[in-house]
Amino acid sequence: MALHSPEIVRTIDSFAPWFYEFDLGPYGKTTSKLPNNVKQIHETRLQMVNTALHVYLTSERLHTLSCLDVACHEGFFSIELAKRGVRQVLGIDVREESLQKARFVAQVLDIQNARFQQLNAEEISPQITGEADITLFLGLLYHLENPMICLRRTAAVTKEVCILETQVIDEIEGSTEWGAQAWTRDYQGIVALIDENAEFADKNPETGASPLAMCPSRKGLVTMLKHAGFGRVEFIQPPSDAYEQLARGKRVVCAAYKS
Repeated sequence: MALHSPEIVRTIDSFAPWFYEFDLGPYGKTTSKLPNNVKQIHETRLQMVNTALHVYLTSERLHTLSCLDVACHEGFFSIELAKRGVRQVLGIDVREESLQKARFVAQVLDIQNARFQQLNAEEISPQITGEADITLFLGLLYHLENPMICLRRTAAVTKEVCILETQVIDEIEGSTEWGAQAWTRDYQGIVALIDENAEFADKNPETGASPLAMCPSRKGLVTMLKHAGFGRVEFIQPPSDAYEQLARGKRVVCAAYKS
């Protein structure tokens, strides 16, 4: 059903605060709640996603591709890929209030090739979501209590590549006793436990589905992705004008390939 101008303006205001800045043409841009010095993160992330997918988003392949956007939030990246011409995009998120924003933006922009479904990332399966040539796993890993479950399920529905973006912690490597003093095992990177209880209690839509989160180091991330079912992992170089966290390597974007 088509929306009329006064209704669109009222809905933009009623959905505030917004996390992303969406360009809605004659209706202007939504206003992100992020501080001005942080807003650049979204543009850098989009640049790096496009870089990671440049061999896929070609005229020869673009209109044949399917994409699953895991934890799509307000649908920013789903909508960007749909606008590029990807044949079919499914965005899933655990929070219906975020998906309502995504559906609204898609309707205002008359985007027909993206749809949105409420679903926990732990419930992804070929039977529920179908398989996708490309999966997006952006800004999610470091909010998860059970990251390996979600990564394995994402790998199971990924045909070709998963683009993942996450915070990472400082690197730690070493060995530990494993059953006896003389028996040791090496560990590849490390995972930190992060308590998001305060944000979760405040119903912050940028937290996960539970208040305990796990954030890996860079090498820990590679180990996790390979155990999840991805064959190789490549990190994407941030652009010269990247948002400061991505420029300093405190956040990373990588492409995890099935083979």
